[in-house]
Amino acid sequence: MIFIGYDTLMTLTPTSQSSSISSDEIVWSANDLVNDPHAIRDKAERVRRMFASIADSYDLNNRIHSFGLDQRWRRKTVRLCRVKPTDDVLDVACGTGDLSEAFADAHPASVRGLDFTEPMLHIARKKATGRSRSEGMPIPQYIQGDAMALPQADRSMDIVSIAFGIRNIADPVRALCEFRRVLRPGGRLAVLEFSEPANPLLRSLNRLYTRRIMPCTATLLARDRSGAYRYLPRSVATFHNRESFTHLLNEAGFETVRLYPLTFGACVVYLAMVKE
Repeated sequence: MIFIGYDTLMTLTPTSQSSSISSDEIVWSANDLVNDPHAIRDKAERVRRMFASIADSYDLNNRIHSFGLDQRWRRKTVRLCRVKPTDDVLDVACGTGDLSEAFADAHPASVRGLDFTEPMLHIARKKATGRSRSEGMPIPQYIQGDAMALPQADRSMDIVSIAFGIRNIADPVRALCEFRRVLRPGGRLAVLEFSEPANPLLRSLNRLYTRRIMPCTATLLARDRSGAYRYLPRSVATFHNRESFTHLLNEAGFETVRLYPLTFGACVVYLAMVKE
């Protein structure tokens, strides 16, 4: 599967980065990825440059290399949240806005998308203004910001979501505590992230695809030299497994955590609840 996923690792103002970055820029070399990429000191800036360089081809690569399943995963995530007409939704690491739009389709009161990389937000805003909407469907509002220092007030959101981005935050526990802070009593956090199938054969096939085949084909399609699609399998392999990430959610103060594996366990939705 293709989603590199990304997130806000440091705060930048909208004018602090250019609208696009050349795809010829090398961000992740082979030597950088020998060890844990999450431990690299300047990871935040590398992630920003990487996603800026592949923004234009990001959606196409996701569709092709997930075999069209990426949108189904997002819709499932939205359904698990049981969206109500009175809900205010915050989609963190919103990227090009696919999950934000999926939430908008469920007719909540509002949808806000927050992300680190301005070129991705530019695409999300174009989607928001370019589609037709039924009565009562909100238009997502997008801002640039930091997952570890959300601009939202305490207890101001009913749903917080993050898809394929939590593993790229410098301090995931700090971000989870921020998600907990902005959620109202009875609020829901939905984290959609990669995992591995439990079946040994499927796990081996998944690893072959994500670590060998996809990085080559995605790099060619994006004409990318940043190393974005070499970073993907390393960022997944070196992140928390299901058990340890569930522990992080509990540490952050979430009362109930349920796991929903998707597509034989290739990814999983963590649904965490705030006590009413």
